[in-house]
Amino acid sequence: DSELGKIPKKWSVRAIGEMIQVLGGGTPSTKDSSFWINGVHPFCTPKDMSSLSVPLLLSTERKLTDDGIARISSGQLPLGTVLLSSRAPIGYLAVTGIPVSINQGIIAMVCNEHFPNYYALHWTRTNLGIILSKANGSTFLEISKSNFRLIKAIVPTVEVLNSYMGLVEPLYSRIESMLLENQLL
Repeated sequence: DSELGKIPKKWSVRAIGEMIQVLGGGTPSTKDSSFWINGVHPFCTPKDMSSLSVPLLLSTERKLTDDGIARISSGQLPLGTVLLSSRAPIGYLAVTGIPVSINQGIIAMVCNEHFPNYYALHWTRTNLGIILSKANGSTFLEISKSNFRLIKAIVPTVEVLNSYMGLVEPLYSRIESMLLENQLL
């Protein structure tokens, strides 16, 4: 028995913020052209995520310069980071296939072997109702990083997660290859 119901022996229930690094973003001033003109670094907003047919982010509409990246506290996130739009609306999901910086409307989940990215992606999708119940706001709902970090997650053993990733990673790798081929064509 656990606070989330019955779970297998050796599995645990932990706050998501204990398992992964949860980060937010920001938007450098659009009035300062040194952050944007001739930018080469992808900058993700929920709009970029809204049009994805599969939850893999391979490009963004806008690009930042090095100076622009320096203005965002989370900087440039690594490949494989899980992104969740955190407001207007909550729930767009993607795994980054490119290094990316994010705006303030996204929560980034930098994962590890104890809570790998594709497990985090599917955990987030499955628990979207719980995430929405923790959101607040008068104009539009928003889930804060602090409220998100407290949400409880079932954590399988590393062996189970490794087996899961061994099945799931090749599928997403194939999807990514097909998306890139489609872009080329």
